[in-house]
Amino acid sequence: MIAFPPLVEARLLRRDNRFRATALLDGQEVAVHVPNSGRMHEVFGVSGRRAWLARARNPRRKTPYDLVLVEGEGGVLISVDSRLPNRLFADALAEGRFDRWLGASAAAWQVQPEPRFGDGRLDFLLTSAQGPRWWIETKSITLVEDGVALFPDAPTTRGRRHLADLCRLVQAGERAGVVFVAQRED
Repeated sequence: MIAFPPLVEARLLRRDNRFRATALLDGQEVAVHVPNSGRMHEVFGVSGRRAWLARARNPRRKTPYDLVLVEGEGGVLISVDSRLPNRLFADALAEGRFDRWLGASAAAWQVQPEPRFGDGRLDFLLTSAQGPRWWIETKSITLVEDGVALFPDAPTTRGRRHLADLCRLVQAGERAGVVFVAQRED
């Protein structure tokens, strides 16, 4: 199980650029790191939303906080950290939650995070003496419309390249998959 670090409540004011936003914390505007490059209009579309921040480990960083959670429409909590799906997948894999899908037990897999492929990297390469290799890409979902999770929330060249890489791997006889992680409680 993954636990969040200690969080402080703030109000999300605006997104300044892809990786930076401004929040109101204890009456002061503070810069926060946004660990998700998606558009996330459902998160940033309304100023003043409740948000939860974690203090950065490096006290000299330009953004002293990380944006962790935002309260969406109807009070739904949305996790905005696009790094979290990799951690969740690794934990679920270790717990055996993907054994049936992958065709081998968790203990059999050697897990290589961020293996090189082509001109870039994918999220995981799983190897086992019991079967074929698996190339895995995890994707974070923050957008929901009418109760349906949607990915991506904006056109993404990088995401398209990842899917094309996985298709090439399958065409070459490898196994590949995408694990979508809905980072919302609804």
